[in-house]
Amino acid sequence: MHLLPFALCLVRLHCGLEIVQSFFMDDYKLKLEAPWDEVKGMLQEVNMDLTDEDLRYETGKEKELLERLSRKLNKSIPDVKGWIESVSHNKGLAY
Repeated sequence: MHLLPFALCLVRLHCGLEIVQSFFMDDYKLKLEAPWDEVKGMLQEVNMDLTDEDLRYETGKEKELLERLSRKLNKSIPDVKGWIESVSHNKGLAY
């Protein structure tokens, strides 16, 4: 029995999953033009229901922040991400 074709399929599958995983991880990366503390303050001015705990953020843990805000605001993760980035880029003018 020849296992080489099967092994090649596994390698392709593994590499494909890494590409897909990398793509989705990039979907969570925030592109901010202001420091997080400043953005956080602007977000709280726009939505006073957001607490410090809601807006707790650690570099590399964007996914947790976006999921938490998505649940709290009842919005999709792309919508929440877009809102945060918009507030950051427009210095609080995006509501």
